[in-house]
Amino acid sequence: MNPGPFAQHRRQFFLIKMQYLGFRFHGWQKQPNNIPTVEHMVTRTLRYVLDHSNFKILAAGRTDAKVSVNEAWIELFLDASEELEMEQFLIDFNQNLPSDIRALAVQKTDKNFNVIQAPKVKEYIYLFSHGEKFHPFCASMMVYMKESLDIDIMMQAARLFEGTHDFWSYTYKPTETTITTSTIESCFIEKNELFTANFFPEESFVFRVKGEGFKRHQVRLMVGMLFDLGMHKLTLDEFKETLEGSKKIHLSHIAPPSGLMLYKTELK
Repeated sequence: MNPGPFAQHRRQFFLIKMQYLGFRFHGWQKQPNNIPTVEHMVTRTLRYVLDHSNFKILAAGRTDAKVSVNEAWIELFLDASEELEMEQFLIDFNQNLPSDIRALAVQKTDKNFNVIQAPKVKEYIYLFSHGEKFHPFCASMMVYMKESLDIDIMMQAARLFEGTHDFWSYTYKPTETTITTSTIESCFIEKNELFTANFFPEESFVFRVKGEGFKRHQVRLMVGMLFDLGMHKLTLDEFKETLEGSKKIHLSHIAPPSGLMLYKTELK
């Protein structure tokens, strides 16, 4: 029932767990001229489902173009006179989102919570293969390396990212005030069994890294370094030097975005 123009609005707070394939989008954040972004599509769908624009959204992490998300949170600030029926909202929201975006869950929060400032642990993954070129359908979520890779040395090096390091070399355009020291809880490469399809190559791999904070392009710089190591463009000792921030080694190999996925976001 329409409460009428004089009904009093009150602010409601919700967390929505989202999932999307990033291949056709120019990242999360809205862009001018209606360039397709995930935020643009989510906002447009919310406006249609809620039948008004009295809301705003915040994302826990803003992805770059072609980067996908398996699990991440956005916060919805809703001004409405009636309580949101979350179960029906989730159904209506999903029915009107495009097929490459899905809402997994919705829950209440309060005015004291801020999804950006809240402590969280993120796990990123990066899917890749090498050897025989893969089926074109894989391109939306996996990167093909035409050069043969030394997977063993890449696995050994990935483990060295674990712990607390000065990741200056893995920080995109750091300034004098940029905090580049952080802790990585776990980091490794394994055979990919997370995502499978009958058109995937017989063997593919996944780089997995988990921590509380990552700078822009950090994971892709890490993967780019491992690719260079796997192609024997540098030695393991040279790789270890990049973990010493005081040496300020500039890295330029940013791995392609399509293999990157924000796999999980755990709010503390």
